[in-house]
Amino acid sequence: MTCPRDCPGTIQDGYCDTCGMAPPAAAKATGSSGLPAQRTATAPSVRTGALSTRTGGSGRSGSASGSRRRRFGGGLVDVAPLPQRDPSTAVMAVAQVPEDKRYCAKCGQPVGRARGERPGRTAGFCPSCGEPFDFTPKLSKGDLVGGQYEVVGPLAHGGLGWIYLAVDKNVSDRWVVLKGLLNSGDEDALAAAVAERRFLAEVEHPNIVKIYNFVEHDGAGYIVMEYVGGDSLKSMLKARMAANAGNPDPLPVDQALAYVLEIMPAFGYLHDRGLVFCDFKPDNVIQTGDQVKLIDLGGVVRVDDLDSAIYGTVGYQAPEMATAGPSIQSDLYTIGRTLAVLTTDFRGYQSTYADSLPERDAFAVYRRNESYYRLLQRATRTDPAERFVDAAEMSEQLLGVLREVLAADGQPHPAPSRLFTGELRTDTRDDEPNWRFLPAPLIDLTDPAAAFLASVTVTDPQEVLTLLGKAPENTIEVQLRALRALIDLGAAGSGPDAFADARTMRDTIAAGAAADWRLAWYDGVLALASGDAAQAVVQFDAVYSALPGELAPKLALGLAYELAGQPGDAAARYDVVSRTDPAYTTAAAGLARCRLAAGDRGGAVEAYNRVPGTSSAYRSSQVGAVRALVRPHASAATDVAALAAAAALIDRLEVEAAQLAALRAELLEQALDALAGGAAVPAAVLGGAGAAARSGGANGSAEERDVRFALEAAYRELARAAHGAEKIRLVDLANAARPRTRT
Repeated sequence: MTCPRDCPGTIQDGYCDTCGMAPPAAAKATGSSGLPAQRTATAPSVRTGALSTRTGGSGRSGSASGSRRRRFGGGLVDVAPLPQRDPSTAVMAVAQVPEDKRYCAKCGQPVGRARGERPGRTAGFCPSCGEPFDFTPKLSKGDLVGGQYEVVGPLAHGGLGWIYLAVDKNVSDRWVVLKGLLNSGDEDALAAAVAERRFLAEVEHPNIVKIYNFVEHDGAGYIVMEYVGGDSLKSMLKARMAANAGNPDPLPVDQALAYVLEIMPAFGYLHDRGLVFCDFKPDNVIQTGDQVKLIDLGGVVRVDDLDSAIYGTVGYQAPEMATAGPSIQSDLYTIGRTLAVLTTDFRGYQSTYADSLPERDAFAVYRRNESYYRLLQRATRTDPAERFVDAAEMSEQLLGVLREVLAADGQPHPAPSRLFTGELRTDTRDDEPNWRFLPAPLIDLTDPAAAFLASVTVTDPQEVLTLLGKAPENTIEVQLRALRALIDLGAAGSGPDAFADARTMRDTIAAGAAADWRLAWYDGVLALASGDAAQAVVQFDAVYSALPGELAPKLALGLAYELAGQPGDAAARYDVVSRTDPAYTTAAAGLARCRLAAGDRGGAVEAYNRVPGTSSAYRSSQVGAVRALVRPHASAATDVAALAAAAALIDRLEVEAAQLAALRAELLEQALDALAGGAAVPAAVLGGAGAAARSGGANGSAEERDVRFALEAAYRELARAAHGAEKIRLVDLANAARPRTRT
């Protein structure tokens, strides 16, 4: 069966081998739009985050986890597959727990530490509370566990138990892993192991380690699971540090995002079944060959289980775990913390920054990737209600941020948004900042009035309001549509009452949907329409923080910054948007305006050249590039090289003759000014073959006489298309430009 989620994979064992997701028909309860229903397992206090209500079109974004491809992160990132290794080489040479990792399971105090020259005990009693401890492996090479599994040796030790490599003598000598208790005297650890057995028996997902069996040996229990050979993300960090002369060398952001995107379907799978992982960190993700798997599910609990012991790791565990318990949002917190550790030299993440992130200026990777930093901020907010709603929503934003990161190398990575329309630019010749061209939020197809709203196709705001009065139900979507119509009425000059009515409508919506990011979006639109750019910056910045992987909020924020007189901040947002998806032509135009205001002609032309040739705005962007090269700047003298480049560009333009003539006139006027100032102007400013014919060669300089003749011709071409007083004005300009002659 081919995957129905618009990806090249096929369904195997109930899951796509490329995106890792189950077919929509096999998913849990959905609404009429096919979007996942609200997770009933989530605690009521954390169901909705600030500005995070999911809306129509926000379906899942899958990731590439199949073995047929060597690309992760939705097929965007190349990750080299790991070679197969002999499992027996992974066995520990010395099976012991380092002294600095020996802690009492009951009170958390250090145990088994050295005193003077005497080494620390591996077994004994905690000096603080008297709890017994024992950090020695219970199994030895050759032991036959459960009459079936022959032990080869210990692989590792962790917070919940020793892990051994074994051979399954009953199933073709396949390699398996046995996981037992680190400290068999710990009752909580024993209970956690039993719980692990119960939960893992239900789990079957291609990105989660498989559980085969649960057996007992000498009074202890062991989980039998699939052997996953490969490297964990933690071991990758250690290897990079070793190769970097012992200095930290974090993963590139694109690789870290790609790895996490591979594992997100596993979290969605667990959460759909009411299970919370609890203890996610770099240690628990392993790349095996060209796949990524989630391992060590020892801390998994049911979301409504209030009695089981909760296991986590300082620096990764959500701050509310000790009081409110685990939730979907606490899992998403650990994912954000893991990304932070993978991509920065995050010193103090278990102490100074145990519940926070450093400032953005602390790391170059944060400064270069604002959207990535905002994503980490949202995932790790102290209030669970302000984090992402679920793994699917977080995956969407992760993928959007990944596209931005990859686009930084100059290669666009566009993708349709599931939350916004494209830009609404109605006149490609309009190159000025215009809030009406901003994208609009898509309608939530699960809204009861969605079908009715789809039938409202009129554009006149008063007609829209009239039709909305006949809506079968006054839903939030109907109210948002009415809010936009009232904003349009106010902007059309229908009096101050329209804006006042818009604010009243906004307050009505806020009373029932204060956390909806769309409300903040329309707050920003209302602020722009009423001339309050500073307030628009505040509102669009909030939407950006809620949806860091979306381009529309960055475009809106860039526009607000530009209108607020902050071209530097505006240019930074415009740059990201147009670089990632050139289809946002207003972003390219905005970037060009900001660069030109700073005197950067070349940068403005580069911005205009981002508009693809297939776009309806391509011609107008090329006209903008010509004017960027021609128009004078207060802080710079006339650039004759820029004039020559503009002439060459004019020769290639396919626009109306009158528009070409107007551009030539602007160019030649600047050429005359340059000549008057004593500059040598290249003959190329005359355009085409005329430059060589009048100046004796393409490499020659233009004479004033030739420039004047060309300028006269441009004005007369304009006059032919003009009428009345404008025609007379243009003829006068042509006569004034004509050089004096004897005939």
